[in-house]
Amino acid sequence: MEGNYPPKISLAAARVNAGFLQEVAAAKLRINVATLRSWERGDTAPGYDKFMEICKLYNYPENFIFCGKRSL
Repeated sequence: MEGNYPPKISLAAARVNAGFLQEVAAAKLRINVATLRSWERGDTAPGYDKFMEICKLYNYPENFIFCGKRSL
């Protein structure tokens, strides 16, 4: 791997690596747990502002998190 870049990981992996349960992460993001589950499964994707909030909460660069079946 060139450079010292973090690997691209799923939204769920980023949450787990940050040490959050789904319920805790959803509460901190002010969303329903079902919404977070849907994002993590790739059924839907968060909007840009919410995605940036997630990256900040999880302390992971936005260029290295993908949401389900597609990358933002």
